[in-house]
Amino acid sequence: MSNRIMHYNLETIPEGAQPHSVTATPVQMGGRQTLRVTLTDEVSHGEPNVDFIDMPTFLKIPVEFKNGTLSVDILSRLRDDAPAYARGFAGLAYRICDHEDAFEAVYIRPLNGLKTQPEAPRDKRALQYFAYPDWKFDRLRQEYPDGRFEAGADIGPGEWVNLTLDIDDTKLKAYVDGTECISLDKTKGTVITGDIGLFVDIGTEAFFSDLKITISN
Repeated sequence: MSNRIMHYNLETIPEGAQPHSVTATPVQMGGRQTLRVTLTDEVSHGEPNVDFIDMPTFLKIPVEFKNGTLSVDILSRLRDDAPAYARGFAGLAYRICDHEDAFEAVYIRPLNGLKTQPEAPRDKRALQYFAYPDWKFDRLRQEYPDGRFEAGADIGPGEWVNLTLDIDDTKLKAYVDGTECISLDKTKGTVITGDIGLFVDIGTEAFFSDLKITISN
């Protein structure tokens, strides 16, 4: 059987998509028609680990995805009201369950990218995997000090970055602009079929373009 391929140019909001603690607006950016995704003002002024920081904050797109490849172009930058610790967090959530109480995600932190010349250990924290609700970045960092769930990347804010994820049950490979940055044999999420999300976090204004979904049979 052949793989199922889906393509969203993101010039408009995909049919059936639902915002969760975010707003999504079609806009022009960098010569493209894109979707601008950012936290709602209410959530942005809420409580960390209640309203934001590795939470269900995404535009959810209805897709029956379990294994396969996800690819999207992201331009991420800080909002004017971003807190000092914001890094332009934006990425892809996947296997989002029906009630949004479990999913996995990989996101970029462009302000930790090598193009900004960050000091250690931020130079190895431009890309992050997490699994909601039990395995957010802080727990992963504490229990796995080898840093296997995050990585450096040659990126910076305000530029287009391609994020590609190859997902096969508990195996994950994450690529930034075609370069493999994270390779995991055992991720932390539950292997289920679920939806895809355009994910953002605190202080981020992100623009998404050219989402491609390949579902393995």
